[in-house]
Amino acid sequence: MSMPHKFLLLLLPLLYLFSEAVTALPREQAVPGGIALINLSNTDTPKPTAHLGKHQVLIRAHEGQWQAVVGLSLETAVGTNTLQVTSTKGEVKRVNFKVKDKRYPETHITIKDKRKVNPYKDDLERIYSEQRRSRTAFNRHSELEPDVEFILPISGRLSGNFGRRRFFNKQPRKPHSGMDIAAPTGTEVISPAAGKIVDTGDFFFNGNTIFVDHGQGLVTMYCHLDTINVKKGDMVKQGEKIATVGMTGRVTGPHLHWSVSLNGVRVDPALFMSSEALEMLDAPNRKISKK
Repeated sequence: MSMPHKFLLLLLPLLYLFSEAVTALPREQAVPGGIALINLSNTDTPKPTAHLGKHQVLIRAHEGQWQAVVGLSLETAVGTNTLQVTSTKGEVKRVNFKVKDKRYPETHITIKDKRKVNPYKDDLERIYSEQRRSRTAFNRHSELEPDVEFILPISGRLSGNFGRRRFFNKQPRKPHSGMDIAAPTGTEVISPAAGKIVDTGDFFFNGNTIFVDHGQGLVTMYCHLDTINVKKGDMVKQGEKIATVGMTGRVTGPHLHWSVSLNGVRVDPALFMSSEALEMLDAPNRKISKK
């Protein structure tokens, strides 16, 4: 065998490993609204558990290590944060990690239905009940084995980035907790990963909504739907149709609001998507970080 061919055979495994490292998901961005990846111990030891505050975090086997995949809320303090790790023997240790600052831009939206900005008193009981349902869904930590390499739930135009500070009719509201993808009413919505449908319904602000539990605190939400094609308790596969795009709830046009939750907090869905998948979004001026 010639030297060039021998060199190529030696190089191919390295190229493969390099490409795997580049495309490994989710991508780490230890910022408010991002994800911290923290190696805990070798996988030849029993799998530990870990908590950030009161929430148990996702732990996976990755490159010979038990790795915590930690969701960081938009309210996470910049600087040193602490993960509490518990071994199968009950031994507890504290693992510190750093969170860097990130500034999100503002967005100003005009809503014609003023009731969706300033609800009537009679609406509040319904809104509070739906907020409790949402918290229950987002706070799940099931034993399902999660797939963290997502595919796009729909094809469309990125119309709203995660984390933007929002003003509705000039009134400040909570930051945007998901990704908005504009598409015509009736566009098929698919599950980006396998999971279990844990709740569906017509919500005051979110319109027709689905929650999917993917396992170990990884939960996704789909809002403003036209039709819902699944029911609570259904198991869905990656790529399976679950709904169609609509403009129900508080909207200015047909689109999908897609939220991703880790250990009870919303994080940037783009961190679960490959660069190739993000390129499929028709958004010439998108500002999603692919690093």
